[in-house]
Amino acid sequence: MKKNQRDKFNWLEAELNETYDEMFEAEFSEPMLPDEFWKIYKGERPDTLEKRTYFGNLLRLQMKLIKLQDWVENTGSKVLIICEGRDGAGKGGVIKRITQRLNPRVARVVALPKPTEREMTQWYFQRYVPHLPAGGEIVLFDRSYYNRAGVERVMGFASEDQVEQFFRDVPEFERMLVRSGIIVLKYWFSISDEEQQLRFMMRIHDPMRQWKLSPMDLESRVRWEDYTKAKEEMFSRTNIPEAPWYIVEGNDKKRERLNCIEHILSQIPYSEVDHEKIELPDRVFNPDYERRVLPDKLYVPKIY
Repeated sequence: MKKNQRDKFNWLEAELNETYDEMFEAEFSEPMLPDEFWKIYKGERPDTLEKRTYFGNLLRLQMKLIKLQDWVENTGSKVLIICEGRDGAGKGGVIKRITQRLNPRVARVVALPKPTEREMTQWYFQRYVPHLPAGGEIVLFDRSYYNRAGVERVMGFASEDQVEQFFRDVPEFERMLVRSGIIVLKYWFSISDEEQQLRFMMRIHDPMRQWKLSPMDLESRVRWEDYTKAKEEMFSRTNIPEAPWYIVEGNDKKRERLNCIEHILSQIPYSEVDHEKIELPDRVFNPDYERRVLPDKLYVPKIY
């Protein structure tokens, strides 16, 4: 191997190893569970994806997401990705891996709080419209207007008349989005009854995750079948050709993330954008400038 090729190979290997280190750190989310519960948790996952396979593919897909981002920005395209699913199904983890290496000025996440009293008097879709993507943007809804077909319906926050009105309106609303040039992708993240119970138990016993378990999450366990019925009707009435639903199986979080990103990339007709070669300009030195010495109190203490 020639010296230039060897140097390039060593540089790429170093970059890859550094990237793996960063991604292992980002993925450092092993539950802090008692030993007995940890054994149960591990025992329920005999067929999880091997870490090296997972990280290698995640890095490859994130590189493709950067190419997608460049294409969206360069062409002025508009992409809306709707993420729905049961509590504990891994929506947040998928969204985090999608946006992890993207420019936040291009790709942003929208997770709206519960509506205010004023918003509750508005047209139902009104609070979501300002967050839709403009040209050159990718927007991911971490839950969306489909709350009306799910949690609002099951928990009694919306009347049956309001739910029925939603089902009549949402297909046309999404057709309007598509006609306006927005690429709409809708994902439902699915987990089994047993897996959700296990993840909720993890949150209960893990002090680092207890904040993730809300009273609404606990109630969702009680109403599992009600949520199932609501989901089934939502699919049957809102799965339109212009904006179909896609179900992502999420019992294995690693496979869930990779499969979803692969599918997003397959649904958008992006192409690689040529970039001009970047050259670092020479630094300008001013011989008359003398750097000031700043007081020690301005610096963060070097504890580590």
